Amino acid sequence: MTSSRHKAREIAIQALYEIDRTGHKTEEVVSHLLSEKVLDEEHAAFARELITGVLEHKADIDEKITTFAKVWPLPQMSAIDRSILRLAIFEVLIDNEVPVKVAINEAIELAKTFGSESSPKFINGVLGSVSALTNR
Repeated sequence: MTSSRHKAREIAIQALYEIDRTGHKTEEVVSHLLSEKVLDEEHAAFARELITGVLEHKADIDEKITTFAKVWPLPQMSAIDRSILRLAIFEVLIDNEVPVKVAINEAIELAKTFGSESSPKFINGVLGSVSALTNR
């Protein structure tokens, strides 16, 4: 059974991916995605908070990705992996609302759903390094 918070993260990933790839306006993307999914108001707000938080801190988050994913320069990284890492790093280093292990496990599950065969291992490796920056 998929939790509502996981569904909210899926929407956040889809929105971040579309915004990254197309440059569409955030509110239009979010409204469209939320109209297609069944989420209560609390979890729709959670998805919006994640998206807004990632976009507000994108430069800092991208700096962390660049530091910890040296093998893959940010522009050459798959857009979905980049979006998943942005969301997870936001949750681990900035938002601090969920335990680090939960954020990493959610990111790995998102990578299994949306990424390539190698995405979960790549995401786990980068986030393992990033998690060393936190005391949680």
